[in-house]
Amino acid sequence: MVPGFFGGEVFQNHFEPGVYVCAKCGYELFSSRSKYAHSSPWPAFTETIHADSVTKRPEKNRPEALKVSCGKCGNGLGHEFLNDGPKRGQSRF
Repeated sequence: MVPGFFGGEVFQNHFEPGVYVCAKCGYELFSSRSKYAHSSPWPAFTETIHADSVTKRPEKNRPEALKVSCGKCGNGLGHEFLNDGPKRGQSRF
């Protein structure tokens, strides 16, 4: 298992097989299989492990982004950027 997901450059170039979990509660969020290289300083994923891994809510004044939190404990994880994934129509977490 990969250490807790804290965000930031610590995991940007980390591509070892494993599961990224919430730093607060340990809930499974993302698999290394959905991780890809992106120009942002944050790790980038195309999908979550479980349908309830994260909760999403609209971001004020940013129609292209949703605020993302852990689906179990509500810990803030960042954003989902709509239509900014590696393939057309995919989002980036």
